[in-house]
Amino acid sequence: MKILMITDNYAEDLELLYPYYRLQEAGYEVVLAGEKGGVTQKGKYGVPYETDVSWDDVVETDFVGLMIPGGWAPDKMRRFDQVKTLVKAFNDSGKPIGQICHAGWVTISAGILKGKQVTSTPGIKDDMSNAGAIWHNEPVVVDGNIVSSRWPKDLPAYMKAYLEVLEKSVGKA
Repeated sequence: MKILMITDNYAEDLELLYPYYRLQEAGYEVVLAGEKGGVTQKGKYGVPYETDVSWDDVVETDFVGLMIPGGWAPDKMRRFDQVKTLVKAFNDSGKPIGQICHAGWVTISAGILKGKQVTSTPGIKDDMSNAGAIWHNEPVVVDGNIVSSRWPKDLPAYMKAYLEVLEKSVGKA
């Protein structure tokens, strides 16, 4: 079973790598998709990682879940129609979507947060609320298929909640 992780340069290093390895430990294949596949990108603090594929070349039906790391990458990713289309497709199919920190910008631009209970870094609280979401200052908030979290120190609670939602979704729980 595969998880899609969309990313770009300057993703928050921990918010990309912690879920990436935690999902692998849980038995999932994680596919990193960026603007171009086979490209070495650098995280916000300089940690390199390589994309597997372009987000233009993936389809939601090949994956059981979606992860969106925060950092500065979401501000760029949300400008791409294919990214917004992918996020909307995952949401429409009810598959788990993980968003942490600034990743909420991507789900805002995809138009999927109206009426949803969420959290994020407090820096985008107004953006989340203006998109129609109900924002909470909590380590992790789960609303249906959307699992949201604030920042790196919340990663253990975030991944525990995401894996619980994912395992219910794929029938492991």
